[in-house]
Amino acid sequence: MFTGIIEELGTVVGWSADHSRLIVRGEAVAADARHGDSIAVNGVCLTVVEVDGGVFTADVMKETFDRTSLASLVPDDPVNLERAATLATRLGGHLVQGHVDGVGTIVSRQPGEHWEAVRFTLPPALGRYVVEKGSIAVDGVSLTVTAVGADFFSVGLIPTTLKLTTLGHKGVGDPVNLEIDVIAKHVEKLLAGRDEVA
Repeated sequence: MFTGIIEELGTVVGWSADHSRLIVRGEAVAADARHGDSIAVNGVCLTVVEVDGGVFTADVMKETFDRTSLASLVPDDPVNLERAATLATRLGGHLVQGHVDGVGTIVSRQPGEHWEAVRFTLPPALGRYVVEKGSIAVDGVSLTVTAVGADFFSVGLIPTTLKLTTLGHKGVGDPVNLEIDVIAKHVEKLLAGRDEVA
């Protein structure tokens, strides 16, 4: 479980020869990482298999390649990093599992004096879960939805987010990993079950 508050902007070192393991430099998150720990990379929960100084290696399986944008990462790409939450962690964002629901793309960016408005495509299957003023994780960053339509949603990015995450560096057309609020999915399933019982 994560909070969507990015701890560090890391850097992709590369991939293993068979492209099954991602190697990432992240001094802060790797400092106390051990084999088996979970680290979110651009919002994708990955399991650490090796740690060497400020570099960690994590397994990536076919399901992850199919559902996320991780396959497009190349050496020197910046990535958002967050260690798994503990019971002592402040929940500054929202409950994020690191289980990506789909990939969107940046449609537009509108810089402002104190923030930037960014619009993303929204896969049709996810539309019913996204609501104005609700939470969504974009590349692992916990954000508040400012507007939503049939095939898009918008957020506002403050200077800290622009400076300390990949969202400050990405351009129109770039892919982003999306994770909707897990509570919405649970509520939907519970309500469907109630109809079956009635």
